[in-house]
Amino acid sequence: MVKIENIELGEFPLLLAPMEDVSDPPFRAVCKQNGADLMYTEFISSDGLVRDADKSLKKLDIYEEERPIGIQIFGGDLESMSVSAEIVERANPNLLDINYGCPVMKVVCKMAGAGILQDVPKMVKLTQAVVNSTRLPVTVKTRLGWDDKTKNIAEVAERLQDIGIKAISIHGRTRIQMYKGNADWTLIGEVKNNPRIKIPVFGNGDVNSPQKALEMKNRYGVDGIMIGRAAIGYPWIFNEVKYYLKTGMLLPPPSVLQRVNTAKEHLRRSVEWKGQKLGILEMRRHYTNYFRGFPNIKPYRSQLVTLEDLTELYNTLDQIAAAYDGLEMPHPYAEPAAFSNENAC
Repeated sequence: MVKIENIELGEFPLLLAPMEDVSDPPFRAVCKQNGADLMYTEFISSDGLVRDADKSLKKLDIYEEERPIGIQIFGGDLESMSVSAEIVERANPNLLDINYGCPVMKVVCKMAGAGILQDVPKMVKLTQAVVNSTRLPVTVKTRLGWDDKTKNIAEVAERLQDIGIKAISIHGRTRIQMYKGNADWTLIGEVKNNPRIKIPVFGNGDVNSPQKALEMKNRYGVDGIMIGRAAIGYPWIFNEVKYYLKTGMLLPPPSVLQRVNTAKEHLRRSVEWKGQKLGILEMRRHYTNYFRGFPNIKPYRSQLVTLEDLTELYNTLDQIAAAYDGLEMPHPYAEPAAFSNENAC
């Protein structure tokens, strides 16, 4: 049984990665329904929380059906991170996660996210400040290092464990790589198999199929796997991985009706949480992946990303269900997710 402090996650948990502009409550709900064991909010600016910024405070929204869930924060200022930890605790998540992995420039230039990988002593001080400011279990998501010359994750993991973090998730790329090239899990495996490391170690990067999940589990011995981009528009991947790990067989891919119904559920929750205008607008980024592989889908997709009336959107989804009834769906694992890499922080 993998545990983060007293939070039981099962024998080999699958985590939904925190992704900016993606991992909101509507998306988390459909992933939870389809097998995600632990989820995180979108990352939240510590400066925004301290200033009571509406956008940052809205991201604190969590729901009982999502548990266990972590709220993730980022920042480069010790005082702001400490105060943010206190604010997060009042929101009552199961844990608090610190983002030391986001590679986008607007975050890195503030020595936050992956920017802190250039200054490990400061990373340790920031982490210690957060640990001292909350009773919640504190976890960290980070990368192998800043660049190929500073892949210092082995040292980082030991130092962060020593000051009290309860788990670490490691993306198998450096900051300089962004999301290019292949994720390197070798150092993730070294951290996991370091006899000094007693906390759970979760691997992240390029797991886009049940077969890949099994390979990473067996080869590197990680305690669980974090899945990000492969779940966008395809939340079924969590249960498919679990089934494959248990049986060695692939589940049939979701039917057309399953895809349509899940897209409807996602849309409904998006509108409920964000309001009709914003909920419809921000749902548009998901449709391509929900209906990836459908022949001649472009006319329907064009409607989904332009219509502004909720009833018309539901009608279009019903038309897709009728038009493609009986279509045999291939597994999508070989195809890259049609989504900007910059969002997967």
